[in-house]
Amino acid sequence: MRLLLLEDDVILKDSIEEFLSAQNYNVDSFENSEDAYDAIFSVDYDLLLLDVNIPGEFNGFSLRKALADENKNIPTIFVTSMSSADALIQGYAHGCCDYIKKPFDLTELMLRVRHALKSNCFKTQEEFLILPDDYRYNVTTYELTCNGVPVSLSKTESEILNLFLMNRNRVLTLEMLYEKIWENNVDAANARVQINNLRRKLPKNLIKNIYGLGYRLDCR
Repeated sequence: MRLLLLEDDVILKDSIEEFLSAQNYNVDSFENSEDAYDAIFSVDYDLLLLDVNIPGEFNGFSLRKALADENKNIPTIFVTSMSSADALIQGYAHGCCDYIKKPFDLTELMLRVRHALKSNCFKTQEEFLILPDDYRYNVTTYELTCNGVPVSLSKTESEILNLFLMNRNRVLTLEMLYEKIWENNVDAANARVQINNLRRKLPKNLIKNIYGLGYRLDCR
């Protein structure tokens, strides 16, 4: 899962980035709004963590509005020292899915990130997605199990499975996979090998090859 962090307090920014990276999130961090805005249009992020009072053309609220105006409706958590009721109302009015007030414990931030991704990316309020043949996927810890036994996945395999589960019952083209998983830095043969490695660890035909189009994971 790829997150964008916009925070101008360098010490806090580095602490959040290090902590979330240790939880196996891919975090791109920025200190000014223009760099963050440009990055959002070049990388597909699953979640934005935005401070409000930051240097640059935008503050956190106006950045979120500018993105919505361009149909970039990415789940967003505002991370800010602004604690008034008006600021809270303004944050939700600009489309955030959560609002965390500084100072905060990093574990609290992690839990809010997990909840936002579960609700907005996996489209579920449940802790597990139930798959065929007694497979289950934990949408907060990103752990795959079969009959309660963990199934070992590489980092790339886990990212591929996440993407399929977030887009279950929809065809993902190879081009979408190349861009989202490898940022177009992979050859077709290597990508197919890694996709097929994942398929072998899952129930048979859970991820179907849709000839001429791509792949689709069928799941309720």
